[in-house]
Amino acid sequence: MTIATTPEKAAAKSAKATKATATRQPRQRDPEVTRARILEAAKKEFAKLGLDGARVEAIAARAKSNKRMIYHYFGSKENLFLEVLEDVYADIRSAEQKLDLDHLSPEDAIAALVTHTWNHYLRHPEFLNLVSNENLHKARHVKKSARFMELHQNFTSMLQRILDRGVASGAFRSGIDPRQLHITMAGISYYYLTNRFTSGLIFDFDFMDKEALDARLAFNIDTVLRTIRK
Repeated sequence: MTIATTPEKAAAKSAKATKATATRQPRQRDPEVTRARILEAAKKEFAKLGLDGARVEAIAARAKSNKRMIYHYFGSKENLFLEVLEDVYADIRSAEQKLDLDHLSPEDAIAALVTHTWNHYLRHPEFLNLVSNENLHKARHVKKSARFMELHQNFTSMLQRILDRGVASGAFRSGIDPRQLHITMAGISYYYLTNRFTSGLIFDFDFMDKEALDARLAFNIDTVLRTIRK
């Protein structure tokens, strides 16, 4: 005997079948989201272990992805490392552009740039580790990057404008090389933070104590301004 199916039962059965089919269908990936997630995971792994120590498997696990997707998007571990470097340099350069330094007095502009560099290093210790690691590789990866060179094209000219305004106002002496100035500004922050453990033992104080950090930033600003004042 055939049991008749009511319209309500038929609709319920159809809905259940549709739901089951939807469940079986693979989720659509957002390539940009997946790529960004892999980059963020790679940044952490490379900062922690360096290029040689980081493993693609670990990056994939951290990104909740798989090795196949990493090679699909980046081609190789070295290409992934390069893109991480490009991204962290893009972050600091783009943040500098947002400081709007041309509207500050020359001395305030230099102080703001020194402060920004210091704070960026503090907030992004992975940047210091990644840069150190690439220097161990003698800049082998960024040498191949057109984007890396483009990121720094405007930086020297920005510093030069500040110096020119300072010379015109009588605040700064003339003849200062903006490249040398940047090396000094970055170096006095970089060395303090990358050597904080050994130097902390040598000088017997906690380099990361708030008072020590505040004192160091004040010293950095004073040091840089003293080198360029008239």
